[in-house]
Amino acid sequence: MDITSRLLIFLEVVEQGSFAKAAEIRNIDRSVISKQISRLEDELGARLLNRSTRSFSLTAAGAEMTKKAVEIRELLAETLRLAENFHQEPRGILKITSSSIIGRRYLQPIINDFQKRFPQVEVELRLDDRVVDIIAEGFDLAFRIGKPKDSSLISRPLARNRLLILAAPEFIKHYGKPEKIEDLLPLPAASFANATIRVRDIKYIDKDGLSKEQKMNSIFRSNDPETLLMKVLSGSAYSITPAFMINNEIKDGLLVPLLPDLTLENYHPMYAVYPHRDLPVRTRLFFDAVREYIGKEVPIWEQSIPDFEHLYQ
Repeated sequence: MDITSRLLIFLEVVEQGSFAKAAEIRNIDRSVISKQISRLEDELGARLLNRSTRSFSLTAAGAEMTKKAVEIRELLAETLRLAENFHQEPRGILKITSSSIIGRRYLQPIINDFQKRFPQVEVELRLDDRVVDIIAEGFDLAFRIGKPKDSSLISRPLARNRLLILAAPEFIKHYGKPEKIEDLLPLPAASFANATIRVRDIKYIDKDGLSKEQKMNSIFRSNDPETLLMKVLSGSAYSITPAFMINNEIKDGLLVPLLPDLTLENYHPMYAVYPHRDLPVRTRLFFDAVREYIGKEVPIWEQSIPDFEHLYQ
């Protein structure tokens, strides 16, 4: 292993905040990481890290080497992108990350077709509901609901993602069909909740164009949208659901939109996120394939919802 490779390992340790996490990303033993950092320090003739049993801190030399390692990584990535764009046939490894739902429902079919067209491209798909650091972990593309907060990344909206209020026919049979939004207050609801977000209200626009909120009687909460959808399908709760979660459940009569004349506030669109404007050929072609599959005007998930253009507008 040369000094450049060791510098990149050192950078991963710093960015991940631990030797163990850097080793996990590279799928190697922690001791290998530690040994390579020690060799790097010997080669440079400077201590880069002050280590304790459970943590480390950067020395002055380590802070400077971190900056240089970032420059080296960017230069290597730019060199590879430039070289790949001279290939007539896209090749190499395409690293993609997304949430589990987006990956399974929308990206996997695109990947299957893409690799039939371009068999020399290998694909690594990481399904992770946490927001990963795509630069530090070396991803080419990320697909997310909502615009990323990191302004250093390039983000492009792919498709709108509106909301629906849904219940199963069994739920309506038991509780009756609500006529106005206030009727939802006593009814059992399923809502999204994780460590940082807890949905408690339905946000809507009233007849005067004013933003309003209606409290939900949430009897079931989960951080997994598919689990919430299963709860609604059971007939024991209603829920406010992003359109990208729906396949044929409404068309098949398994779910019914409640209060379809209500104007709901839009949910976060789906975005494609990438670290550089100058995309390699394989990344650009895959991005184009996603846009084509998802739909440039009407998203694919809206096409399976009957009369969707007239719902919740």
